[in-house]
Amino acid sequence: MLILNENVDYGTALHPSDAETLSLAAAENVERFLNHRDGHKATPLVSLSNLAQKYRVGSIHIKDEGHRLGLGSFKALGGSYAVIRLVLEEASRQFGREVDISELHSPAVKAIACRLTVACATDGNHGRSVAQGAQLVGANCVIFVHSGVSTERISAIARFGAEIIRVAGNYDHSVAEASRVAADKGWQTVSDTSWPGYERIPGLVMQGYTALLRETIRQIPKRPTHVFVQSGVGGIAAAIAGYFTLLYGDERPFFIVVDPSRAACLVESARAGKPVKIAQGEPTVMAMLECYEPSLVAWRILSRSADAFMTVEEEDAVGAMRRLANPEPGDPAVVSGESGGVGLAALMRAADDQDLRSKLRLGTDSRVLLINTEGATDPSLYQQLVGFSPQDVAARSNVEVAGAR
Repeated sequence: MLILNENVDYGTALHPSDAETLSLAAAENVERFLNHRDGHKATPLVSLSNLAQKYRVGSIHIKDEGHRLGLGSFKALGGSYAVIRLVLEEASRQFGREVDISELHSPAVKAIACRLTVACATDGNHGRSVAQGAQLVGANCVIFVHSGVSTERISAIARFGAEIIRVAGNYDHSVAEASRVAADKGWQTVSDTSWPGYERIPGLVMQGYTALLRETIRQIPKRPTHVFVQSGVGGIAAAIAGYFTLLYGDERPFFIVVDPSRAACLVESARAGKPVKIAQGEPTVMAMLECYEPSLVAWRILSRSADAFMTVEEEDAVGAMRRLANPEPGDPAVVSGESGGVGLAALMRAADDQDLRSKLRLGTDSRVLLINTEGATDPSLYQQLVGFSPQDVAARSNVEVAGAR
């Protein structure tokens, strides 16, 4: 399914608060914060030139977030960044002066952090990032997981010292429960989705994602003409669309938001012209994207900056994983989890359909940017779906895969 953006605010300027959150100056500051983190380095930008030839586009580049900060997901940039910001802001309030990132590990700041508790709901990756950030600063952390989160993903969160609370139902149920309990106990909710009255912290999470875009711009040979990016509640898609809108203006890439057909809350919001909550149906293999209501901040940005909204099927997502693991001869292999290659799944579906190519303005000179949003964050499931272990695929990529265990 493809829906072109016909919302009344399509093409209008970003809301001032969103423009500030995703500004070039804010993104530069995110990188400054990252430079104070152990293990930080730019993730690879991989060229799939032979795949581009197969699908009759000029180039395909994929930003491989499977190598990010040991967590194997772009989410490492968001939740932990927000936790760090919140600790520094509380320290600044208590000290009566601005406290810089360089002071994060000082005894005085640590004393403040250890009295704070952060909490969130997660499908897996965001919770690991929040837990990692809490461990880094010495704060307490409680993570709410719904019944669909795998045991391997829960264990990966617990390794950072977080308390785990299990919630019956889906991701949206866990978000509501995390917010309720945190409010009751005086904890700070660090969510990657937003709702009325709760926007700033999800904005900080999205702001953290802009670091991967600054890296991409330095790495990519030419400005992309198209971006296909998968979306759950919309955070990563909105961060990219908003940042590129501010950076490139009228020359920004054509931006396609991709949902699983079984959890297409953004596609249905685009159809309705407003954010809508959809009914839960059969679970999707794209576990990190199984969300039934968009983030309000993300929708506000995407309604202005996205050009099209598209769904992909279960077999498309698994097919993209296998394509990246078994690339065209001459292209490097990429370890991509079940939600990581969804942008590629949409590109492959669109490139093989002349009507979709026309609507998306895809041509032989198109320069496509994709984001591999996660590596094999559930290695057992990855091997079951792909037929190879993450380590086997990584050995053929010439790049060490982070977090594949």
